[in-house]
Amino acid sequence: MTTNRVEWFGKPIEFTYSESITGYVTVMLRLITGYWFLNAGVSKYTFVSGEAFNAAGWLANGTAGSPIHGFFLFAAETPWLLGFTNLAIPVGQTLIGLALILGAFTRFAAFWGAFLMVFFYLGNADWAHGYVNGDLFGLLMFVVVGTLAAGRILGLDRMLEATEFVRQRPVLKYLLG
Repeated sequence: MTTNRVEWFGKPIEFTYSESITGYVTVMLRLITGYWFLNAGVSKYTFVSGEAFNAAGWLANGTAGSPIHGFFLFAAETPWLLGFTNLAIPVGQTLIGLALILGAFTRFAAFWGAFLMVFFYLGNADWAHGYVNGDLFGLLMFVVVGTLAAGRILGLDRMLEATEFVRQRPVLKYLLG
Protein backbone atom coordinates (compact mmCIF):
# COMPACT_ATOMS: atom_id res chain seq x y z
CA MET A 1 0.00 0.00 0.00
CA THR A 2 1.15 3.48 -0.85
CA THR A 3 0.05 6.77 0.62
CA ASN A 4 -0.32 9.63 -1.78
CA ARG A 5 -0.65 13.26 -0.82
CA VAL A 6 -2.50 15.73 -3.04
CA GLU A 7 -3.93 19.18 -2.63
CA TRP A 8 -7.68 19.43 -3.19
CA PHE A 9 -9.21 22.91 -3.19
CA GLY A 10 -6.28 24.21 -1.15
CA LYS A 11 -6.40 21.48 1.50
CA PRO A 12 -3.87 18.65 1.69
CA ILE A 13 -5.47 15.20 1.45
CA GLU A 14 -3.81 11.84 1.97
CA PHE A 15 -5.16 8.60 0.58
CA THR A 16 -3.91 5.05 0.44
CA TYR A 17 -4.10 2.82 -2.62
CA SER A 18 -2.73 -0.47 -3.79
CA GLU A 19 -0.06 0.13 -6.42
CA SER A 20 -0.43 -3.26 -8.09
CA ILE A 21 -4.20 -3.17 -8.42
CA THR A 22 -4.15 0.45 -9.56
CA GLY A 23 -1.73 -0.44 -12.35
CA TYR A 24 -3.89 -3.31 -13.58
CA VAL A 25 -7.04 -1.17 -13.50
CA THR A 26 -5.27 1.61 -15.39
CA VAL A 27 -4.12 -0.79 -18.12
CA MET A 28 -7.58 -2.34 -18.30
CA LEU A 29 -9.21 1.10 -18.73
CA ARG A 30 -6.71 1.98 -21.46
CA LEU A 31 -7.24 -1.29 -23.34
CA ILE A 32 -11.04 -1.24 -23.09
CA THR A 33 -11.26 2.41 -24.14
CA GLY A 34 -8.83 1.72 -26.99
CA TYR A 35 -10.80 -1.30 -28.19
CA TRP A 36 -14.05 0.66 -27.99
CA PHE A 37 -12.70 3.42 -30.25
CA LEU A 38 -10.82 1.06 -32.59
CA ASN A 39 -14.01 -0.96 -33.10
CA ALA A 40 -16.08 2.20 -33.60
CA GLY A 41 -13.65 3.52 -36.21
CA VAL A 42 -13.08 0.29 -38.16
CA SER A 43 -16.81 -0.48 -38.28
CA LYS A 44 -17.32 2.74 -40.27
CA TYR A 45 -15.06 1.69 -43.17
CA THR A 46 -16.73 0.65 -46.41
CA PHE A 47 -14.99 -2.73 -46.49
CA VAL A 48 -16.55 -3.55 -43.11
CA SER A 49 -19.96 -1.86 -43.22
CA GLY A 50 -20.63 -2.20 -46.95
CA GLU A 51 -21.29 1.51 -47.39
CA ALA A 52 -19.32 4.73 -47.05
CA PHE A 53 -19.56 6.51 -43.70
CA ASN A 54 -21.67 9.65 -43.95
CA ALA A 55 -22.31 11.83 -40.91
CA ALA A 56 -24.64 14.23 -42.76
CA GLY A 57 -27.89 12.70 -41.50
CA TRP A 58 -26.79 12.67 -37.87
CA LEU A 59 -25.30 16.16 -38.07
CA ALA A 60 -28.42 17.68 -39.64
CA ASN A 61 -31.18 15.66 -37.96
CA GLY A 62 -29.80 13.68 -35.04
CA THR A 63 -28.49 16.69 -33.18
CA ALA A 64 -31.78 18.59 -32.83
CA GLY A 65 -31.94 19.90 -29.29
CA SER A 66 -28.18 20.19 -29.05
CA PRO A 67 -26.84 23.49 -27.74
CA ILE A 68 -24.56 23.59 -30.80
CA HIS A 69 -27.04 22.25 -33.36
CA GLY A 70 -26.37 25.27 -35.59
CA PHE A 71 -22.71 24.28 -35.89
CA PHE A 72 -23.62 20.65 -36.67
CA LEU A 73 -26.12 21.83 -39.31
CA PHE A 74 -23.45 24.09 -40.83
CA ALA A 75 -21.06 21.12 -40.96
CA ALA A 76 -23.70 18.96 -42.66
CA GLU A 77 -24.43 21.61 -45.29
CA THR A 78 -20.82 22.62 -46.03
CA PRO A 79 -19.32 20.14 -48.51
CA TRP A 80 -15.65 20.49 -47.52
CA LEU A 81 -16.45 20.32 -43.79
CA LEU A 82 -18.73 17.31 -44.25
CA GLY A 83 -16.03 15.60 -46.33
CA PHE A 84 -13.47 16.30 -43.61
CA THR A 85 -15.84 14.99 -40.93
CA ASN A 86 -16.60 11.82 -42.91
CA LEU A 87 -12.87 11.12 -43.13
CA ALA A 88 -11.75 12.37 -39.71
CA ILE A 89 -14.26 10.44 -37.60
CA PRO A 90 -13.42 6.87 -38.73
CA VAL A 91 -9.70 7.53 -39.20
CA GLY A 92 -9.48 9.43 -35.92
CA GLN A 93 -11.33 6.76 -33.97
CA THR A 94 -9.16 4.03 -35.48
CA LEU A 95 -5.87 5.82 -34.75
CA ILE A 96 -6.95 6.79 -31.23
CA GLY A 97 -7.99 3.22 -30.52
CA LEU A 98 -4.71 1.78 -31.86
CA ALA A 99 -2.65 4.28 -29.90
CA LEU A 100 -4.42 3.41 -26.66
CA ILE A 101 -4.17 -0.34 -27.21
CA LEU A 102 -0.45 -0.04 -27.94
CA GLY A 103 0.07 2.50 -25.17
CA ALA A 104 1.81 4.82 -27.64
CA PHE A 105 1.28 8.61 -27.56
CA THR A 106 -1.39 7.87 -24.98
CA ARG A 107 -1.97 11.40 -23.71
CA PHE A 108 -2.11 12.77 -27.26
CA ALA A 109 -4.62 10.09 -28.25
CA ALA A 110 -6.64 10.58 -25.05
CA PHE A 111 -6.83 14.33 -25.71
CA TRP A 112 -8.26 13.77 -29.20
CA GLY A 113 -10.58 11.05 -27.92
CA ALA A 114 -11.92 13.45 -25.30
CA PHE A 115 -12.23 16.15 -27.97
CA LEU A 116 -14.42 13.85 -30.11
CA MET A 117 -16.44 12.77 -27.08
CA VAL A 118 -17.31 16.40 -26.29
CA PHE A 119 -18.89 16.70 -29.74
CA PHE A 120 -20.64 13.32 -29.42
CA TYR A 121 -21.93 14.31 -25.98
CA LEU A 122 -23.20 17.69 -27.15
CA GLY A 123 -24.59 16.20 -30.37
CA ASN A 124 -26.60 13.57 -28.50
CA ALA A 125 -27.85 16.17 -26.06
CA ASP A 126 -31.52 15.40 -25.77
CA TRP A 127 -30.73 14.58 -22.12
CA ALA A 128 -34.22 13.16 -21.63
CA HIS A 129 -32.78 10.78 -19.02
CA GLY A 130 -30.43 13.30 -17.43
CA TYR A 131 -27.04 14.73 -18.22
CA VAL A 132 -25.12 11.56 -17.40
CA ASN A 133 -24.98 9.18 -20.35
CA GLY A 134 -22.57 6.90 -22.21
CA ASP A 135 -20.95 9.78 -24.08
CA LEU A 136 -20.13 11.53 -20.82
CA PHE A 137 -18.67 8.31 -19.45
CA GLY A 138 -16.60 7.94 -22.62
CA LEU A 139 -15.27 11.45 -22.12
CA LEU A 140 -14.44 10.57 -18.52
CA MET A 141 -12.56 7.43 -19.62
CA PHE A 142 -10.33 9.47 -21.93
CA VAL A 143 -9.67 12.00 -19.17
CA VAL A 144 -8.72 9.21 -16.73
CA VAL A 145 -6.50 7.39 -19.24
CA GLY A 146 -4.70 10.62 -20.17
CA THR A 147 -4.39 11.85 -16.60
CA LEU A 148 -2.99 8.60 -15.23
CA ALA A 149 -0.38 8.35 -18.01
CA ALA A 150 -1.69 4.87 -18.75
CA GLY A 151 0.75 4.26 -21.61
CA ARG A 152 3.66 4.02 -19.20
CA ILE A 153 2.24 0.80 -17.74
CA LEU A 154 2.66 -2.11 -20.15
CA GLY A 155 2.70 0.30 -23.09
CA LEU A 156 5.09 1.61 -25.70
CA ASP A 157 5.23 5.05 -24.08
CA ARG A 158 7.62 3.73 -21.43
CA MET A 159 10.06 2.68 -24.17
CA LEU A 160 9.53 5.86 -26.18
CA GLU A 161 10.25 8.04 -23.14
CA ALA A 162 13.57 6.21 -22.63
CA THR A 163 14.82 7.11 -26.13
CA GLU A 164 17.49 9.74 -26.59
CA PHE A 165 15.16 11.67 -28.91
CA VAL A 166 12.56 12.16 -26.16
CA ARG A 167 15.14 12.75 -23.42
CA GLN A 168 16.53 15.64 -25.49
CA ARG A 169 13.01 17.01 -25.95
CA PRO A 170 11.27 16.67 -22.55
CA VAL A 171 8.18 18.51 -23.81
CA LEU A 172 7.33 15.34 -25.78
CA LYS A 173 6.53 13.59 -22.49
CA TYR A 174 3.32 15.60 -22.44
CA LEU A 175 2.19 13.64 -25.52
CA LEU A 176 3.33 10.31 -24.15
CA GLY A 177 2.40 8.56 -20.95
